[in-house]
Amino acid sequence: MKYAIILPDGASDEPLAQLGDRTPLAAADIPHMDSVARAGRLGQVVTIPDGYMAGTDVGTLTLMGYDPRRYWAGRAPMEATAQGLVSTGDQLIFRCNFVHLAQGRMQDFTAGHIAQTDAAELIAALNAGLFPGETCDFHTGVSYRNLLFLAGAADMVLDCAPPHDIADQEVDRHWPKGQGQERVRRIMDRAAELLAEHPVNRRRRKLGEAWANSIWLWGQGTQVPLPGLGARFGLNGAMITAVDIIRGIAVGMGLDLIQVPGATGYIDTDYAAKGRAAVKALDDHDLVVVHVEAPDEAAHQGMAEEKATSLERIDRHIVGPLLEALRAHGDYRILVAPDHATLVRNKAHDAAPPPFCYAGTGIEGSGRPFTEAEAAAAGLKLDPGHTLFEAFLGRTPSA
Repeated sequence: MKYAIILPDGASDEPLAQLGDRTPLAAADIPHMDSVARAGRLGQVVTIPDGYMAGTDVGTLTLMGYDPRRYWAGRAPMEATAQGLVSTGDQLIFRCNFVHLAQGRMQDFTAGHIAQTDAAELIAALNAGLFPGETCDFHTGVSYRNLLFLAGAADMVLDCAPPHDIADQEVDRHWPKGQGQERVRRIMDRAAELLAEHPVNRRRRKLGEAWANSIWLWGQGTQVPLPGLGARFGLNGAMITAVDIIRGIAVGMGLDLIQVPGATGYIDTDYAAKGRAAVKALDDHDLVVVHVEAPDEAAHQGMAEEKATSLERIDRHIVGPLLEALRAHGDYRILVAPDHATLVRNKAHDAAPPPFCYAGTGIEGSGRPFTEAEAAAAGLKLDPGHTLFEAFLGRTPSA
């Protein structure tokens, strides 16, 4: 049996006036996803349990069959795992976004989707800077998505807002709160001082580009090991993604990471290259997982039409070719599942259960297309959501 999972990040949404009161999934031309839903099981899945913040970390852990209540310990630790970084016992790992604040608002949580080379220079400057009384170890990630290892912080208990959930909002209401908040705020303020006149930022200002005038710390936690796919189900697998949080989960699962040239983690990603890599990976892997960040990024930018277009590209260049390849291999199953909703209306994540569908050998059809409304009408709601993975595989985990 061959298995494929497609994760269109943040694909679920609300009906939008600019799409004729349809969701991006309903407005998009997605014949292959629709065929999976019609030929297989269709429903809703609770990817974000009560008490957890809607995000890719919690949602993807759930979809990969891990109960977040047992295995989630913050987004940043998973991204650290993706980079092969290991914390010491007294360190807390933070996600460190480069952002642009203006008039007291989160004007751009990506600092203009800052180039990798620019981000690396700024991280080097932060590591070379003086943070009085602190031991700060900054690490580059992908573009604006970086990490901070903070020593002597394991006892911190903080509530930190994800910057992508406070786009265009006043930041005064969203500074980190809780035990250790003063330390974190001092680090953020000192970083802003170091960044202000850095040559990278002077050049970006001169060119009229958004510049990284601050860091935003959030997603903090410590590393928790995951039981691997082989130990749990006796399968080997591969992951295709351009995002560190997904890479971290994949590393924890023991999946092979397949790097795809042109995969950017943004709406300009090379969908066709991802599809070709996924088809090729089926030859020597039992399970292939393809994550695409584009729908989430489009929603965070408030771009309804672009979100629908990204879904069409996923359908045409990834789902379609994978379906054809899977059928050629014999027995197969294919799953399409967003990790959470990302709403164009407010540019933020939402915990509403997203739709899922899976089809293949031994699966009966729903006869319904792949939309939020049809998934709700199908009457199937999986809670807890981490049971979806084993139902899809048709296997019971041994670990």
